[in-house]
Amino acid sequence: MERAYYSDNITAFIDRDEDTSLGKLSGSSQFDVTQSQRDAWLAEIRIMKGVLASYRGRGKVYFEYDIPRLGGRIDVLAIIENVIFVIEFKVGAKECIPSAVDQVYDYALDLKNFHETSHTATIAPILVATKADSQHFLIETTPQKDKLLAPISINAKNLPAAIRHTLARADGEPIDAEDWEHGRYSPTPTIIEAATALYSGHAVQEISRSEAGAINLRNTSDTIAEIIRSAKTHSHKAICFVTGVPGAGKTLVGLDIATKHIDKDSDLYSVFLSGNGPLVNILREALARDKVRRGKESGGPKTHIGAARREVKAFIQNVHNFRDDCIRDKGAPLEHVALFDEAQRAWSKEQTTNFMKHRKGISDFDQSEPAFLISCLDRHTDWATIVCLVGGGQEINTGEAGIGEWIKAITEKFPQWKMYLSPRLTDNEYNVEGTLAHVTERPTVVAREELHLSVSMRSFRAEHVSLLVKQLLDLDYESARQTLHNIGERYPIVLTRDVHRAKAWLRQHARGSERYGIVVSSQAERLKPHAIDVRPKVNPIHWFLHGKEDVRSSYYLEDVVTEFDIQGLEMDWVCLTWDADFRYTPQGWGHWSFHGDRWKHIHKPERKTYLKNAYRVLLTRARQGMVIVIPEGDSSDPTRNKSYYDPTFDYLRSVGFRTI
Repeated sequence: MERAYYSDNITAFIDRDEDTSLGKLSGSSQFDVTQSQRDAWLAEIRIMKGVLASYRGRGKVYFEYDIPRLGGRIDVLAIIENVIFVIEFKVGAKECIPSAVDQVYDYALDLKNFHETSHTATIAPILVATKADSQHFLIETTPQKDKLLAPISINAKNLPAAIRHTLARADGEPIDAEDWEHGRYSPTPTIIEAATALYSGHAVQEISRSEAGAINLRNTSDTIAEIIRSAKTHSHKAICFVTGVPGAGKTLVGLDIATKHIDKDSDLYSVFLSGNGPLVNILREALARDKVRRGKESGGPKTHIGAARREVKAFIQNVHNFRDDCIRDKGAPLEHVALFDEAQRAWSKEQTTNFMKHRKGISDFDQSEPAFLISCLDRHTDWATIVCLVGGGQEINTGEAGIGEWIKAITEKFPQWKMYLSPRLTDNEYNVEGTLAHVTERPTVVAREELHLSVSMRSFRAEHVSLLVKQLLDLDYESARQTLHNIGERYPIVLTRDVHRAKAWLRQHARGSERYGIVVSSQAERLKPHAIDVRPKVNPIHWFLHGKEDVRSSYYLEDVVTEFDIQGLEMDWVCLTWDADFRYTPQGWGHWSFHGDRWKHIHKPERKTYLKNAYRVLLTRARQGMVIVIPEGDSSDPTRNKSYYDPTFDYLRSVGFRTI
């Protein structure tokens, strides 16, 4: 696959006339090339010809090198001897602004983390503001010591010196450009990055971290597509249940199917539905902003943010809005295919009935949410397909029925529907063994191995973080110690008693625009002495999408989010501040809720499960590493007694987490 608009060995590039190089760039562009873009490319060509004149026969240069995970292109990538130079030009700019520094840093990080033949190479990110004043620059390594240098911010005149000094400092064998080009690019995007890439036309394989992960995702996606085609061809109705380990890409599969069937005029038109309000709002806003950005970059007609938001709103919908539309309109919905993300969180009959009675004024509603949603697709007279994307141990709120309610609804009310099951639905975290025992022998029920996603995609540092978290929460002490040992330093998890020390750790480890923030349990009401208050409602769009300059963003480490805000999403680096609501004791976990001026025991089994699952969610949000804060407590404060916190800290430390 040709990743650059134009590439050439350094000697040929220097000898080639400018117009020919410019023509190759223009001819490869996917968009209409504006005059300003042509002028910028011509300036870059001229600068690079002068810079590379001393390096004939010593490497290769690439213009507009594609980074699909980030939805951008590196202006110039040059391989010279044993260094990969990632160069971002701001032609005509008089200063190097922080967001531009992060941009070039992000490109270099992407190569270091996800491009196979860049893993061990020295990579030098350079930002060139062509008209900036000359200033002193340093060639510095980063604390991670992974041969990714700190960004260099310079003007065009300083570029030759920056390259010369970098080469003088670098070690290692010369890089063979041809071998480097054939290295696999295996990214792990966040769900926001993945949705953006899919919505803009990239294939799911392009944004899959590993070959195994790509195959797994492709097989699952292809199997679902086959089930949809079969339902249409043979005019029947089908429901399939997709399971997966945490971070395996269940939401990604759903978005992949939805983007393939996005044409409203097609009878395969589908809708992606989620009851996770923060996830829906964040994805919608991210896709709308990206659509506006791509419109600007293409040089075509401008896309206004309002129009982009309206378009995206039809693609990703809140399941409760879809439900309410179907209550008002008794006809079949426009879509024949509905993909339900986090289907296990759909409401029970009791929760739905109470909601309809008290919030909607419908006193005779007597169905669970799964039963009603299936009935909506059942209104089609020919065919329909429902895809349930299922997470195990993810129920965190009152009234969430679990996946058993979907199976019960099919077997009792819609027995004519074909049911395709992941064979892993029998695992205990899905809690449907009793329900499944009555249906697996039916001729309309088919188990498909491809409906389970077995490869974790969330963390490219370590695949077994979710297993470690399960062992920790299950108090499987010896297994947790072994899993933590196997993870090693590639995915750092550290303990501290000091929130300020944790914040410093986050800032030290995050590079470029890698996102970090503080997460807490929604029951963590005694962290206020540490300037952490869970009661104010945080706008998740600001927290997840806004930049370092915005006090409302996660970067400021002031506002915090809970399990309800972050479920289904992830960050690069996480600080989990652990309160006394979930306490370690020799008899097992203690479950507490703060009321008035004191902690009170939680006795209901389902509420205990919700609290345990809340910490499961919080502990599995980080892609690259995590710091866990267990406060010291205060013996003079009966609501923060040291005995509430010390046993939890001692338990985690005994498992092997390093203390800072």
